Amino acid sequence: MSEIVEVLGREVLDSRGEPTVEVEVYLASGVMGRAVVPSGKTTGRREVRELRDGDPARFRGRGVLNAVRNVNERIAPELIGLDVRDQRAIDRILTNLDGSEMRETIGGNALLGASLAVAHAAAESQGIGLFEYLGGKLARRLPVPLVNVINGGGHAANNLDFQEFMLVPTGFDAFSEALRATCEVFGRLREKLQELGASTAYGDEGGFAPSLACNEQALELLQEAIRKAGYEVHNHFGLGLDIAANHLFDRRSERYRLRIQSDRDAAPSAVELTTAELVKYYEGLVTRFPSIVSIEDPFHEDDWDGFSALTAAVGHRVQIVGDDLFVSQTRYLERGIKAHSANAILVKPNQVGTLSETLDTIAMAQRAGMGTIISHRSGDTEDTTIADLAVAVGAGQIKTGSVTRSERCAKYNRLLRIESQLVDPVYQPPFARGS
Repeated sequence: MSEIVEVLGREVLDSRGEPTVEVEVYLASGVMGRAVVPSGKTTGRREVRELRDGDPARFRGRGVLNAVRNVNERIAPELIGLDVRDQRAIDRILTNLDGSEMRETIGGNALLGASLAVAHAAAESQGIGLFEYLGGKLARRLPVPLVNVINGGGHAANNLDFQEFMLVPTGFDAFSEALRATCEVFGRLREKLQELGASTAYGDEGGFAPSLACNEQALELLQEAIRKAGYEVHNHFGLGLDIAANHLFDRRSERYRLRIQSDRDAAPSAVELTTAELVKYYEGLVTRFPSIVSIEDPFHEDDWDGFSALTAAVGHRVQIVGDDLFVSQTRYLERGIKAHSANAILVKPNQVGTLSETLDTIAMAQRAGMGTIISHRSGDTEDTTIADLAVAVGAGQIKTGSVTRSERCAKYNRLLRIESQLVDPVYQPPFARGS
């Protein structure tokens, strides 16, 4: 009864109103598993490729009918008749079917949709949640959310250089308490922005997208909002940053361009910094804001030396996260482990292509003692796979946007349901309180 009898792809919409791939896998028992694939806006050049139609007369060339056709006409015949529980063998079939390094033939979006739908169908066939199917009955650790509350960079039409400013609720004993407190701080942040006359419109990931004097002002506002909500900076909340430095790097001058405030009393100024100078800037930033616990993509995707230098300088007290650096793939992660390029990895399943490959990357990072953050994409959907995945592998951290917009809250709500189902859920922040 676990035999796959039908695989169906269709074109649906993501949170930006752009088309994406949805896949359903049906079993002989009548069970169905469904997955919807997200899409990134600021992507690393080493990520596997989405297959887009390129027809300017339809969705401005962003349609995915070719990827859907590949699901229905090329993937489906290969999977029908297989046992849905044999995830790794199925994923091997999928990758071999494509055959290209960047998954351009079938499309990474088509492959991932099929891979995840298979896992969902397998879990449904056993009457258990995906987190338990993948992680077993011992899976009970809820992740600490890195909640994007101020959007900048490529995710907002404002003047902030850094792409994400995040609240990290570390000083709580349960996921539900941490999420509640984050919502309270978010409300206070809205009030602070309104007092300044700044915009409270939302960016791509549901955080506010105000124009502010500088990145440092955004951090000051987060600390003020934490205190205004009745919590303590650092003891209850840390701060996280996603620099997304690819968009700051000028390849002609080989400099990073951004606006900085050198100290509290100085006016912000536009600067061009070398890698070494940017390392020093970050060192000063974490000294000025000791509540910073995580910095993602502080350098561009080929600046391995910059990553290694910053990790050596502040990695003992701050999480340095590789996203575009590693693109969730073991071959790049292995290089980073050897070079001590980061002490944490952001894991996005659509950067690599299949669930099995995603699990391999997570396992490699955890064996190396690295922090593991399961992540959404800026163009996301109501699909909640990453919430289950974070619990299944005991990742300890999840990044899925702000506490607004239903495609973001769907993941938080899924984690609340998982927490309520577990007999003894664990919420164990990877950052020491008050350290």
